[in-house]
Amino acid sequence: MGIYLNPRAVRFSETMASEVFVDKTEMILWMNTIISTKRKYICVSRPRRFGKTIAANMLCAYYGKSEGAELFKKCKISKYEGWDRYLECFDVLRLVMTDFFGRRVGVTEGLADLQQSVLRELKREYPDVNYSRPDDLIRSLRDIYAEKNSRFVIVIDEWDSIFRERPEDKEGQKVYLDFLRDWLKDKEYIALAYMTGILPIKKYGRHSALNMFAEYSMTRPMQMAEYAGFTSAEVDVLCTQFGRNYDVMKEWYDGYLLSNVVPPDPEHKIQKETGEELKPEVYSIYSPLSVVNAVSTGIIGNYWNQTETYEALAEHINKNFGGLKEIVAILMDGGRVKVNITKYQNDMTTFENRDDVLTLLIHLGYLGYDSDTGEAFIPNKEILDEFKNSTEDDSAWLETFGSFKTSLKLLNAIWSRDEEKMAELLELAHDRAGNKTYNSEAALSYGIKYALYAAEKYYTEIQELDSGKGYADLVYLPSPRYPDKPALLMELKYEKNVQTAADQVRDRNYPQALEHYKDNLLIVSVNYDKEARGEDYKRHSCRIEQA
Repeated sequence: MGIYLNPRAVRFSETMASEVFVDKTEMILWMNTIISTKRKYICVSRPRRFGKTIAANMLCAYYGKSEGAELFKKCKISKYEGWDRYLECFDVLRLVMTDFFGRRVGVTEGLADLQQSVLRELKREYPDVNYSRPDDLIRSLRDIYAEKNSRFVIVIDEWDSIFRERPEDKEGQKVYLDFLRDWLKDKEYIALAYMTGILPIKKYGRHSALNMFAEYSMTRPMQMAEYAGFTSAEVDVLCTQFGRNYDVMKEWYDGYLLSNVVPPDPEHKIQKETGEELKPEVYSIYSPLSVVNAVSTGIIGNYWNQTETYEALAEHINKNFGGLKEIVAILMDGGRVKVNITKYQNDMTTFENRDDVLTLLIHLGYLGYDSDTGEAFIPNKEILDEFKNSTEDDSAWLETFGSFKTSLKLLNAIWSRDEEKMAELLELAHDRAGNKTYNSEAALSYGIKYALYAAEKYYTEIQELDSGKGYADLVYLPSPRYPDKPALLMELKYEKNVQTAADQVRDRNYPQALEHYKDNLLIVSVNYDKEARGEDYKRHSCRIEQA
């Protein structure tokens, strides 16, 4: 036994002996189905405080020659037939990458230190192996496997520390990824490679040096969903055990929605009987460390800031890509926003648009993600506190929140069919949007969308909806969470008149394209006259009619 090779099971033993222990050993049953197969490469990314290190220690205690067998006889896993199939069957290499890399340590130096440290313990464990290249880790592992038929479980914690600690060192990051690929990919001596971190695997263009890994993240957890944090059932048990209020615990620490895999239906019985395909089970996941602190102390509050500072969140949300601040205002008001998670490059520096920043916040745990709807949201009261802390002392946010309130008032004016109030609020928002919204009908459309950005909380926006006889300028369809809100069909005119806009909607029968909403559809016509003078808001004229 050593520091890196087959470390003692004391870490997992201490976890089991803790006052609060949630048994996640059933996760090993699934790991046993992929070990020593082509699916043996696993990368798990979760936020800080979500039990990554505990899971890594558990795997080391189970698979390694670490004298941890007695521990698992007391756990849930022991209730299953064949649970001990791979118990203490492998040599485990346990590496925490922060031990080797830091801001003052170059990547090449860190990799050299890592290899020397591991080689020292391998040679002590296998002194009689004829090492072809004693200073080469990959060759040495091959030699051990060839002579001793010993296979390895590689467990790497904080695998992404380089990308967080050295975000600007692009060349060093590539060297690191190439090392991991050469060390792990297609190697017979590997029985399982299990990496954990906060970020998914870094992308370089369309390719990844570690494309052999299956990734289990906060946006795509799959089989790891119920092991990503505490489930509702587990928190319920803890609340009963410690005499705590479950509803309060739920309000503060729940809210991460993680979807499992779709269950098998080989004969398509469900589809034949109901016409609907099976869907994955969705787990409502709690922040583990916060729950542990709250149930053990009875003090409900914000434990997130013990491992994160609100300045870290502020740094990201102040990157005002594509109106990100306005989106944050919607989220803080309890809204949800659509997010395209597919183009994010999985690092801390490459941001092309607001979706990249929002995706990072999902991986950091500042936002929840609903894979069914593709929406991000603030998951609970604890995280909402972090957003408040990150914005309340920044005067730049006062204007953002003021604009959001104005946008909400504009929506309410439309819903109540208050044409005068709508025109007044449009004028106010139009002035804030700047001169680029005054030059054409297209510019007017930009100004209207800017004024109505709060609608993203309640609606899906569609531009130029094809009605068969023309295109409606703007359409807002209510989201499934707000079915009571009316659909909005908007026609915009520039230097004409509002009656022309309203007549066009009727003459071309635009509402026919929204037949599904015919009983709850408002036709909103707007004209902007740049030459109008007099009362403050008379440049905008509005008409709101029931379809």
